[in-house]
Amino acid sequence: MEYQSVKWIHEAAVTLSFLGFFARGIGMLTESAWIRCRAARTWPHVIDTILLLSGVMLAWMLRLSPLETPWLLAKLAGLVAYIGLGTVALRAGRTKRQRAAAWIAALLTFGYIVSVALTKDPLGLPGVVLGGGGS
Repeated sequence: MEYQSVKWIHEAAVTLSFLGFFARGIGMLTESAWIRCRAARTWPHVIDTILLLSGVMLAWMLRLSPLETPWLLAKLAGLVAYIGLGTVALRAGRTKRQRAAAWIAALLTFGYIVSVALTKDPLGLPGVVLGGGGS
């Protein structure tokens, strides 16, 4: 598979993953029944698997190592934080307030990950504002 196709798949999966997480967060806050249906529990795993596999493929195609590429390591660290916050937001939070706070923090973390990807700077968009912009 060629690089541009893998990149398109990755970007589409990023978009679908964000939209799904955002919708499930709204569903959680409004206590909607649809977030407990099989599709709402299954599709995120399918999309996130495609997202992860395409990301690994892109890193392999570009010969990027997280240990040698600070922005990629920052994205991976952000991903771990995002998964943890998402788990609290959609399952583990004891109160709706805790889940809502974790959901907002996860959305901000998602934005950080995307900004790191776009700028190729571990600081993300603040790095551009502070003069560290990626090249």
